[in-house]
Amino acid sequence: MLNSPKINQSSIKIKRALLSVFDKTGVVSFARSLHLSGVKIMSTGGTAKTLRKSDIPVADVSDYTKFPEIMDGRVKTINPLIEGGILGLRDIHNNDAKTNKIQWIDLVVCNLYPFLDVINSKDSNLAMALENVDIGGPTMIRSAAKNLGWACVVVDPEDYSAVIDELALGKISFDTRQKLSVKAFGYTAKYDAIIHNHLRSDVLTENLSLTFEKHSEMRYGENPHQSAASYGIPGNKEKNILNAIKHQGKQLSYNNIMDADGALACIREFDAPACVIVKHSNPCGVSEGDSLLSVYRRAFDADSLSAFGGVVALNRPCSRDVAEALVSVFLEIVLAPSFESGALEVFKKKKNLRVLEVGNFGRRTKKTEVRNIDGGVLVQGVDIKILSKDDLRVVTKEHPSDQEIKTALFAWKVLRHAKSNGVLIAKDKTTVGLGAGQVSRVDAVHMALRKGGENVTGGVLASDAFFPFRDSIDAIKDSGIGVVVQPGGSIRDQEIINACNEYGLSMVFTGTRCFKH
Repeated sequence: MLNSPKINQSSIKIKRALLSVFDKTGVVSFARSLHLSGVKIMSTGGTAKTLRKSDIPVADVSDYTKFPEIMDGRVKTINPLIEGGILGLRDIHNNDAKTNKIQWIDLVVCNLYPFLDVINSKDSNLAMALENVDIGGPTMIRSAAKNLGWACVVVDPEDYSAVIDELALGKISFDTRQKLSVKAFGYTAKYDAIIHNHLRSDVLTENLSLTFEKHSEMRYGENPHQSAASYGIPGNKEKNILNAIKHQGKQLSYNNIMDADGALACIREFDAPACVIVKHSNPCGVSEGDSLLSVYRRAFDADSLSAFGGVVALNRPCSRDVAEALVSVFLEIVLAPSFESGALEVFKKKKNLRVLEVGNFGRRTKKTEVRNIDGGVLVQGVDIKILSKDDLRVVTKEHPSDQEIKTALFAWKVLRHAKSNGVLIAKDKTTVGLGAGQVSRVDAVHMALRKGGENVTGGVLASDAFFPFRDSIDAIKDSGIGVVVQPGGSIRDQEIINACNEYGLSMVFTGTRCFKH
């Protein structure tokens, strides 16, 4: 372990600065202020040219190091005269500096090649990505951030004014240097994580790097005593809740975002006009059909009690007539690909209603899902498996009709967005009753039956995992439900099948389950 010298916490005077920035926003006025404060400026390549065009005195790094920029600029600042000038401890390493003719560099102003912009461009490839991995920049930034006792680092043009304000008083405080050091380490950590995540081919890599940018801070989390904020993936431009246009309404809360994200995930399952209503992360009412207005009404009527104060997701542009129906009840959020101007006028009647324009979204794509646990995280691929008619295997004497098969596939799309243990009853591509988050499967069945009431007659019951006992089949024998959909795989499968045959029910196995914990 290296010795830990005492950190200088006094304010420091800036005598020499090194400026090397890709993003040149504000750098000219910043450099001019440095010059007027008596600071000597060194620079590299394009930054030096920019400053000279504005008549700001600047010395080339290569003139100082007596070593030219080589290999198309790949090597220019990686030099003992540069790194020594940044890293040296002024109270300990003065003799080393004098012996080796090293000049102290008190301020490093640097931002990096735009790796994120490059990999998000349409013509990006591996060679282009690697060419835009900055090497010298992170080295200088980390050097100055490490030596915060004697050096100051700036990576964000937003911080130029604060540094100039302090320089006007003569020196940079330790408090400011420490804040900028923390920011700089976060900046390079994010940069490296983006590179790692882009280059890795396996989702479940040996080392997992995660980096996010703050999107918004919230009044509280799930409960008022919990702090909360939302963070987005840097450079992410996909259609999602964080990127949505909010036309009106209060700030989105933690619970709002959770429910809206769940509603969007579910509505992505459908190609025909559909409506999803979510309450407390569960799809309480879902319908698919030909008319957006009719599917909203059916989805709402599926469980109007739970829909109160819920989140409504639509997969077609919201028209004025749909908006009129939506404002007739209390809702927290309405989200859709877009909204007609007439619909937005209608929504103004409910000023607290959040109206989110997500843009034209398609099906969910392959991505990683991360959940925190004490001491670490759990990582898995998101469930995007599409179930088709060919995946279903009839295991009973009775066979479902084509319409019942379509409803079974509809039910499965919805069910995988409900909390396990989950059981869903659907009819005519509309949900009827949902039992979600139950500790036993038969409890989930009873809840779905109670929610559906008399409407379950003629319906299809789907279970997100196999039935461990026949008690769930016994529970529906007099309900009028005709078809049961489940993964199969229990040691008591034959017992379950026999129960269905006994009651004249048809049962199909999916061969796959859709747990959501």
